[in-house]
Amino acid sequence: MAFMPVSKEDMRERGISQLDFVYIIGDAYVDHPSFGVAIISRVLEHKGYTVGIISQPDWNDPREVLRLGKPRLAFLVTAGNIDSMVSHYTVAKRPRAEDLYSAGGKNGRRPDRAATVYCQMCRKAAPEIPVLCGGLEVSLRRFAHYDYWKNEVMPSVLADCGADLLMFGMGELTVAEIADRLGAGEDVRTILDVRGTCYMCSPKDTPYGAVQCPSYEEVRADKTMYARACRIQYDWQDEVYGRTLIQRHGDRMLVQNPPQRSLTSQELDEVYSLPYERNYHPMYEKEGGVPAIKEVRFSITHNRGCFGFCNFCSIALHQGRRVACRSEESVIREAEELTKLPDFKGYIHDVGGPTANFRLPSCEKQLSQGLCKGKKCLAPTPCKNLTVDHSGYLHMLRRLRELPGVKKVFIRSGIRYDYLIEDRDSTFMNELIKYHISGQLKVAPEHCSAAVLDKMGKPHIEAYKRFQKRFYEITGRQGKEQYLVPYLMSSHPGSTLKDAVELAVFLKENGIRPEQVQDFYPTPGTISTCMFYTGLDPYTLEPVYVAKKPEEKAMQRVLLQYYKPENRRKVIEALERAGRRDLIGTGEGKLVPPDGGYLRKYGTNSRGAKGSGNSRREKGGWERKQVANRKCQGKGRKRV
Repeated sequence: MAFMPVSKEDMRERGISQLDFVYIIGDAYVDHPSFGVAIISRVLEHKGYTVGIISQPDWNDPREVLRLGKPRLAFLVTAGNIDSMVSHYTVAKRPRAEDLYSAGGKNGRRPDRAATVYCQMCRKAAPEIPVLCGGLEVSLRRFAHYDYWKNEVMPSVLADCGADLLMFGMGELTVAEIADRLGAGEDVRTILDVRGTCYMCSPKDTPYGAVQCPSYEEVRADKTMYARACRIQYDWQDEVYGRTLIQRHGDRMLVQNPPQRSLTSQELDEVYSLPYERNYHPMYEKEGGVPAIKEVRFSITHNRGCFGFCNFCSIALHQGRRVACRSEESVIREAEELTKLPDFKGYIHDVGGPTANFRLPSCEKQLSQGLCKGKKCLAPTPCKNLTVDHSGYLHMLRRLRELPGVKKVFIRSGIRYDYLIEDRDSTFMNELIKYHISGQLKVAPEHCSAAVLDKMGKPHIEAYKRFQKRFYEITGRQGKEQYLVPYLMSSHPGSTLKDAVELAVFLKENGIRPEQVQDFYPTPGTISTCMFYTGLDPYTLEPVYVAKKPEEKAMQRVLLQYYKPENRRKVIEALERAGRRDLIGTGEGKLVPPDGGYLRKYGTNSRGAKGSGNSRREKGGWERKQVANRKCQGKGRKRV
């Protein structure tokens, strides 16, 4: 095994005078199957093509893309595993302190909107060479889209970047077909019929029978048209009944061919059997390596796709809603390879994917008819046709546990508790809790308000309550001290301040104290981002409340961490604004104790009536108690 060439010296050692493909990437080069670059380059190598990697070139010098010479067939371009803007900026639009996909975790090693910049560099440096772009960033920006960082609607990335073809979704079959056609001498300008690709053309060359979205100009000028376009784009993203979609951009037409089909189990097995180095390139060793490898080096991906279809998630537009799985034997072989690595300590960190416990289609119907348009398999309640069966996953996990050298097999990627709780056979849940978690199980209820969960495309909180009750029953019966760690989101479209208060009360009633909460992040292309920008539900065109002011977003966020002393004043302000002064106080059913300013204004009466005159004494007593608490915590003693 060897890494792909990254220098002219590497090429000479392998006797390569000209590469078939030069791959320009926004991440540091990691040859592990959790990284799209590794999979695509290995697939092309397996087909007999040569591929060289140029990682994070200096974007101020277009000649950087010629470091390995001009490719024979095409440049390949990707921003990396995640959107470059998400990689660079927090939801508050502040620069992130680190970039896990760069050597040493150092930020600033790729440009904003990296795929566009790299494509333009290739086009300028070698205009005669075809440019093919792919990856998550371009997948989510393939239509006209709202850009959170510019706060405006931008055209398709193809309109700006200059690439010949955009490959969306999981690209193994797509890039292999294009490579073979280019290799056979076909002009890239005639390769217009490959599934999973987009291209730009003259309106007169638009293919017949396509479904038309409102134009870039229309969606930019009219939010209702933007919402309509969003629904059209999602309604036809199915590999069975998906149609060609078109969207006019001025004097050009964007054409999206139907989505590429999912890989079969046999094809997935072949992809994951390729000779990956399973590590970052040695050239990064002097900088401490690439942090992103730590989470995946000893993890196994067994599936793709997710029929959960949350509105804020990008999987439906990228991997798709249909679940594809590797065979059990393929997963076992990979695990055996892990046990032979010199730094393997006996722990498989994850056996999962977008959703760890999906190994079957959601129902038999989807195989021939596709997934239901405009509907969700699990929300707001599970579909009556849903197939719930963990037996295959359970059998595979049992075999993994028995492998020589394996001490523990964890499941750390998302478990869909709403799917799991529908399984009438409790065997998997029992073994999950007994063998596959280490003190904590992360799940994602996200909120408790039915109105907000409907906008998220998530099941109502009753499903979580059922799961929570069952989890702690089994944990207690097994004599274990294990906990659920819920992922929660503030300020999602539809969430008002009153909804955030409702969530805070739910958290207190259930003894949940989240250490981290996530503000809704409007990433390109998702249904939730459409609601954030337009204030409309794209499926009903009904108005949706959106918290956009930083002050209100901060209030919604601190309410989820109401228990932190540093949040007290902001929580009180939020409760007052929401008309919930009844939750301010120190007794049972109260959310937060009063601070000095509140007491001076209202006294001790939690409803804001005239105080009893003892506010100074009560305030002092409460503060003395908090000081004692902090001292005890610092010394490891029980709280007062």
